[in-house]
Amino acid sequence: MPTDTTGFSQSTWTWETPVPVPSTEASAFHRLWLGFMMARVGIALVLLLLLGGMMAFGLAPFNAWLLGLCAAYLAASMAVRVFTRPTPPGRTFDPQWVSTIGIDLLAFSTLHFLQAAGLNYSPLFALPVLTASVLGSRLLALGTAAAVTILMLAEAWLRALEFADHTSRMVQAGLAGGGYFVVALLANQLAVRLAREEQAVRKSLSAARTQAHVNEVVIETLADGVLVVAPDWRVHAANPSARMLLGWQAREAPASLALVSRPGWKPLAALAQRTFSEGRPQTAELALELGPGERLHLRVRTRLTPPQDPLTDSLCVMFMQDLREAEAQVRTEKLVAMGRMSAAVAHEIRNPLAAIAQANSLLAEQLEGAEQQQLSALVRKNAQRLSQIVEEILNLARVQQPTTDWLELDQAVGAVAQEWQRHAQAGGRLQLLPRAGTAWAAFDGEHLRRVLVNLLDNALRYASMAPGAIMLATSLDGDQSRVQVWSDGAPLDPGVQRHLFEPFFSSESRSSGLGLYICRELCDRHGAAIAYARAPAPDGSARDGNAFTVAFRTRASVMPGAPFDTIRA
Repeated sequence: MPTDTTGFSQSTWTWETPVPVPSTEASAFHRLWLGFMMARVGIALVLLLLLGGMMAFGLAPFNAWLLGLCAAYLAASMAVRVFTRPTPPGRTFDPQWVSTIGIDLLAFSTLHFLQAAGLNYSPLFALPVLTASVLGSRLLALGTAAAVTILMLAEAWLRALEFADHTSRMVQAGLAGGGYFVVALLANQLAVRLAREEQAVRKSLSAARTQAHVNEVVIETLADGVLVVAPDWRVHAANPSARMLLGWQAREAPASLALVSRPGWKPLAALAQRTFSEGRPQTAELALELGPGERLHLRVRTRLTPPQDPLTDSLCVMFMQDLREAEAQVRTEKLVAMGRMSAAVAHEIRNPLAAIAQANSLLAEQLEGAEQQQLSALVRKNAQRLSQIVEEILNLARVQQPTTDWLELDQAVGAVAQEWQRHAQAGGRLQLLPRAGTAWAAFDGEHLRRVLVNLLDNALRYASMAPGAIMLATSLDGDQSRVQVWSDGAPLDPGVQRHLFEPFFSSESRSSGLGLYICRELCDRHGAAIAYARAPAPDGSARDGNAFTVAFRTRASVMPGAPFDTIRA
């Protein structure tokens, strides 16, 4: 996946995968162990080549035994490097160190005692001393320094007997041994401190990695959009919500995009500039023109990150929220609180409605005039309508399965269209196109009326005054019947389309946002599907409009009386 130089990935809010926390094998101890083992191999190879070369050029007498010793030391060093693994230093003696320190002491002390080729080999004792000090415990370090000192004193004593020079050789050996003790103590202390610091760093790094991953997951799953912007308006990162809000294509890398590169984003750039110039958080409501007829209303909050060092600038973190979603969320919270009282309220409404209906029935028996009878019938009809609405809302709240009727689609839709046209006074603006033939639909009759009335009311609100501005059409495609409510209104904003069927979401403040939600719920309960699309008029004209289509679970060959289970989705 391509990435920019900031370390954020291209399609989601993620930093590049970090280097894993060092394991035991990748730790500093392991690297030091490898270094010392390679040093042993290098010293063995140098010794073999040096003595072999001196003997070959006649600078030293030929001695096959010494060459064999150097070759054996080289083979032992390579075997330890290849076949063994480091073990952390402990308080007890580790037998593994015999194959390293023990072999070093044996090989170097032999060469030192023999004075092979007339060379001084005492500096080589620094290798086993440092190995024991850095890779072993303090006891092993002091023990190795003591062994080296004893070997050097023994060699000095033997040379003193041979050359009758006791003082100078013994003093040199003692000073060298004392120096090795100091080196052992200092090197061991540094190694212990390094191990402690490495352990602390590893713990801190692990905690930082964990926190970074947690932050990454939280930011990616935030419903609010998050943008990180530099002082030059360059976008450093964007989470998926921000990309969806701004219509940001995934192929665009953050580093290649700036807020000022798109005209519709200039309000965001201005808010970021104000945040940088004033050096404090900002809050604003912005309107972005993302495209022709596509307007996005955002509530934006900004925060500044502190600079990490003098060479880096602060970044502006922008939290974006769709204003319509925020308002819908507020309405949802309010209506959810009110919904908890729906059962009690429904009971209280039901009782007065029953009393009104009963009183109206008794009154109707005593009325004689035609006008009075008409008014009584109007009261009875509206009381029944209110009772039906209460029952439907309670059904939605209780998630009850409604009863299902078999409806002849063209006939049922035509009856609803005539009733709605008379009450809405739509006149010639409504055009009915019954084309489903003898198809039957499995749907509750009153629920179908409620769905169509909601869709027709919505179409009437935005349609023009022209004849045929609203069309109610049925159709049959194979064994799938449909009913479509079409209007010649303006295209819906893409931001509105995403939330059309969500509860309490509306583009108008005076609307509760429940109409299309109830339509979807009623369709779902009867196995139907409702959808919106920008489509041409169903009469075949070239006009485009807003079309809401309900697809029923039906078959043209299924007749009334067939079990509901025979309906194919």
